Amino acid sequence: MMIEKHEDRCLKSCMCHAYVRKNWLGSIVFPFSALLQQSEFSDQIDVLQRAQSFKKNCKAIFPNRRITTTVFNDEGIQILVTRYIKALNPPQQLLDIFLHDSNATLDLIARFVSLIPLMPDTLDENGSSDIWMTSERCISLAIGNKEEHAILLCNFFLYFGKKALVLLGTSMLEGHVAYVLTQETDEFLLWNPLTGQCHKQFDSFCPLQSVDCLFDDGNVWFNIQQNNTPMAVNFDYSKESLWKQLLPKHVQGTKAQSIQPKEIIYSDTNKSMVEDIKNRIERTLKCKMMEWRPKQPTRWNRQCTSILRQILPKLELGTGSFVSCEKESEFERLLQFYWVSGFPIQMPYTDVQSVIDAVYKTGIHSSEFPQTEFALAVYIHAYPNNILSVWVYVASLARHQ
Repeated sequence: MMIEKHEDRCLKSCMCHAYVRKNWLGSIVFPFSALLQQSEFSDQIDVLQRAQSFKKNCKAIFPNRRITTTVFNDEGIQILVTRYIKALNPPQQLLDIFLHDSNATLDLIARFVSLIPLMPDTLDENGSSDIWMTSERCISLAIGNKEEHAILLCNFFLYFGKKALVLLGTSMLEGHVAYVLTQETDEFLLWNPLTGQCHKQFDSFCPLQSVDCLFDDGNVWFNIQQNNTPMAVNFDYSKESLWKQLLPKHVQGTKAQSIQPKEIIYSDTNKSMVEDIKNRIERTLKCKMMEWRPKQPTRWNRQCTSILRQILPKLELGTGSFVSCEKESEFERLLQFYWVSGFPIQMPYTDVQSVIDAVYKTGIHSSEFPQTEFALAVYIHAYPNNILSVWVYVASLARHQ
């Protein structure tokens, strides 16, 4: 930096002398990449402003329909929801089970996602202050909200080359929901990532009530059809008379960089830890069953318990017959002497208390038949990253009079 300075140390009669003094104050370097990032940041501001305006216009048309265009990532930066969508690899363990059955593999992957415990929504119902994690963080923490479940399942489906989008709507059972929409050859499928269930568009048993919004890695579409029930919706989002799109066609080709990783690295679940949890749940449930029956004895039927332990591992993957021929004959002999009433309970593992509460709500412990016996079996199927599927089979046995 150059500073020009004039000094005069002579008397008034002397001539004035001037010179330039050079003072070094430091330097600032502007790398070319920073200029590019500044340009990208400016473009991002424009897109975010467009997203807010788009959302406002959509709400003016249908105030009660859901529309989410931007959220905050786990660093507190506001970004487009499209940046969460990217093909990601499921655990290799899941891919190796049904090597020659792609449909069974997709069902298993949907089941895996459903086993990740749900984090309740505690923020703004309109989605304007939502914070979403990446799929990798959702897997590593083994927890996620409804939208994070749907994004993870959508990304897994994209890994298989499926045409998949995240769908925001409402359900008669769960309120605000996020589903995954996949397009098959001649139909659309609706996947509930919290249950792993798949419904065809015209399935009357599908709990989805409204289809409000779709998004993928390139755009967001808002449903402007008068009837937004799944059976009545036309899912051809290329028709602007049916779907209002956030980004115009000339912008869609320039997709924003995804915040997802290149791939997800999975960790093995400790088998001894799983065995300890299983034993703890079984011991605790037996003690609780006796506590819940303070005025009556609680007898355990070992033969029935042994049969139930054979059944549970096969329920997880739905493979083969439930019991072997030997166990089946044992069960038939059991039915000659007892009236057996029971059912399996399946749930993602969060803690032991959640399992206790689920068994207590069944009320099976309240049987007042004389000489009632009980059977209880626990099985835990371990998936990578400590994601566990807990099965509890509880049965009551009353002797024939």
